[in-house]
Amino acid sequence: MHSTSSPRLPLTGVRVVEFCSTAAGPFCAMLLADMGADVVKVEPPAGDGLRQWPPLNNGYSENFASLNRNKKSVLLDLKVPQDCALARRLILDADIVVENNRPGVMDRLGLGYANFRDEKPQLLYCSISAYGQSGPRAEEGGFDLTIQASAGVMSVTGESDGAPVKCGVPISDFASGLYGAFAIAAALADVRTGGRGAHIDIPMFGCTLAIAALQTSEYFGTGNSPRKLGSAHPRNAPYQAFKAADGYFAIAAGNHKLWIEVCRVLDMPHLAEDARFTTPTLRAANQKALQVLLESSLVQQPVEHWIAAFRAAGVPHARINDYAAALADPQTVHMNWVQPLTLPGGETTRTFGSPIRMDGQGFAVRDAPPALGQHTQEIRARYAPAAETM
Repeated sequence: MHSTSSPRLPLTGVRVVEFCSTAAGPFCAMLLADMGADVVKVEPPAGDGLRQWPPLNNGYSENFASLNRNKKSVLLDLKVPQDCALARRLILDADIVVENNRPGVMDRLGLGYANFRDEKPQLLYCSISAYGQSGPRAEEGGFDLTIQASAGVMSVTGESDGAPVKCGVPISDFASGLYGAFAIAAALADVRTGGRGAHIDIPMFGCTLAIAALQTSEYFGTGNSPRKLGSAHPRNAPYQAFKAADGYFAIAAGNHKLWIEVCRVLDMPHLAEDARFTTPTLRAANQKALQVLLESSLVQQPVEHWIAAFRAAGVPHARINDYAAALADPQTVHMNWVQPLTLPGGETTRTFGSPIRMDGQGFAVRDAPPALGQHTQEIRARYAPAAETM
C-alpha cells in the first residue's frame, strides 16, 4: 500500500486567503492546501452555502467536508468596516487570494486586485467566475449546470435520441478549480524567481470549452458540431458500453491490433475482413451495425466472463462501476486514496484524498474541515490590532 505521509509539502509556507463558496473556488484552494499551503477560508455569517448540502452528519455537511480539508475558517461580515479591514490585512499578509464571486463584488468591498496591485506587487489574485472578468457576459452568474449547457457539454452528452442531460460529475466546477490551481502554481514559480504577481482570470465557460479540445477541433475541421453518441466514440469503434447477459461493461479497442483481438475473443474473425469495419473511421461510421453484431455474441455470457476474456487478451475493458464499487476497487485500496476524516463534533467519516503521488508518497489529510468560524478568534488575535489602526 502506498504511503500518504508526505515528508515534504511543496507549498509549505505559502499563505492563501479564500473568499469562495460551493465548488470551483473551494476545490482550487483545497488543491493548494493539500500541497501544504496555509489556507484561511473567509466565510460570511451564514457560512459557505455548501455547508447546508446533504448528506448531513450530525448537522455537518459531508459535501462541504470533501472540499474544505486542511483549511482554517474565519467568519467575517465584509459589510462591517472592522471585518473588511481585517480581510484586507489577511490579503496583505498572503501570497495568494482565491475568490469566486461575480466580477465587481470584491472591488465594491475594496478588496479587489486593483486595491493591492501597487501595495503588494507580488500578490497572486485568482478570480474564478462564470464567464470571466470582462466581456458581454462578465456580469452573468452561473453554476455548473448552466455552464455545461452554454459551453456545449450537454449537446454531446446522452443518447442520440434522448433529452439533453448534463455530465453526472460537475466537470465545469472542477475543471475550473484545476485550471485555477495550475495557473497559481505556474505564476508562483515566476514570483519566486523575482517576477511580479498577477490577476488570474479563470472563466468557467472558457475552461469548459478548453477541456472539450476534441469536440472543438472536430467542429473546426469539419464545420459540423459534434453530436450525442451515448457512450460511443466519434472516431473509433468498438469503444463504448456493450450489453452482456446480465448487464453492461465497456470495451475500448483503441487501435487496429486491439480490434483484431476483439474479433478473436468473440470468435468472429470474419468481422475483421468486413468492408464496413476495416479501419477505425469506417468502424466509427458503422458502429450501430457493429454494436448489433458484437452484442449478438456478448449477450450469451455474463459480464464477469467477458471481463476475464478481454483481460487475458489485453483489450482495455471495465465494469460499469457505481461509486461504491469504484471506491472499493483494489487499485483504490492499494493507493490508500480513501482516508478517515473527523468532522467537527467528533464524528468520523471517510473522504477521497489527493490522488497525486510524489516519489511514491501521497498527501495525507493533515487537518479536518473546519467548523464555521472555528479559527476566527485565533485570526482576530493575530491581525485585529493591526487592522484596527488602518
